[in-house]
Amino acid sequence: MTTANELARLERVDLRTVWTTEAQDFTPWLAQPENLAVLSEALNMELETEGQEERVGPFRADILCRDMQDDSWVLIENQLERTDHNHLGQLLTYAAGLQTVTIIWVAQTFTDEHRAALDWLNEITDERFRFFGLEIELWRIGESPPAPKFNIVSRPNDWASATQSVAAGGISASGSLHPRFWTRFREYLKEIDSPLKPPTSTNKPYISYGIRKGGFSIGAYRSTLYKRTWVDLRITAPDRIAYFGLLMEMKDDIESEIGRPLDWREDPGLKASHIRSAHDTDPTDEADWNRQMKWLDETLQAFFRVFPQRVPKLDLADWQPDDESYDE
Repeated sequence: MTTANELARLERVDLRTVWTTEAQDFTPWLAQPENLAVLSEALNMELETEGQEERVGPFRADILCRDMQDDSWVLIENQLERTDHNHLGQLLTYAAGLQTVTIIWVAQTFTDEHRAALDWLNEITDERFRFFGLEIELWRIGESPPAPKFNIVSRPNDWASATQSVAAGGISASGSLHPRFWTRFREYLKEIDSPLKPPTSTNKPYISYGIRKGGFSIGAYRSTLYKRTWVDLRITAPDRIAYFGLLMEMKDDIESEIGRPLDWREDPGLKASHIRSAHDTDPTDEADWNRQMKWLDETLQAFFRVFPQRVPKLDLADWQPDDESYDE
């Protein structure tokens, strides 16, 4: 048994001893999935990196992410020193240009003025905009490797009630619905003898199926924040813009076979393109889960009838890009 005299001491580590520069060291480190997960846990989000130093229209963000809980944009700006007015100006420019966005400002230290500025922005803007300020620290015990710690210094006024608290296991109260839903969905598919492969239970708000071509997947997503469920074909393959263009040429036939209009998102400057069908639902309403599962089963089956047959036959030699719009 460890005694009080044997307890180790935490030692704070200078950020610059680990990350010499923001652009070449810290930003690539934070963009890695295992490191972004630390930030995601602090904010109770499900962040997935779309790109680094990415242009969004005329703007450029240190890290561009999607929050997989609601498929919304998340922009991260980094500083390895005290916050300054230049970065605050960039954040306002992003918000003005994108109209709907979450902005995360990570810095070593927040001045009182910049903390107050984020608090003020969260007070005067509507739910389309969310501003977070986080200070990053590094700590070690003895000779252990340094460990990062994110401290939230500013957040939207209703964020605590919207996300609820994080449980000891790292799953939010809303997040705990996800494994229950996917377990029930698995049972539902078996009960109705659906041809879909039942998913494994997961804490994430989405499930994903591979199809017979690398860089393509079909997924189902649930957003408790925006009360929406959707199914999409996600394209991350090299030459994804060409593949998207080839599928776009079949748009009328694809939508006719699926039985509804689809949302076609090329997103040429980002990491993935999407072809999507969305459904307004409340994922927290367990009394409505059977209806939601019915929609998911029917929509996933429709996607599997169409895309796994068409995608493997796509031939890049058949694509003729529009030179004016092609930017990859």
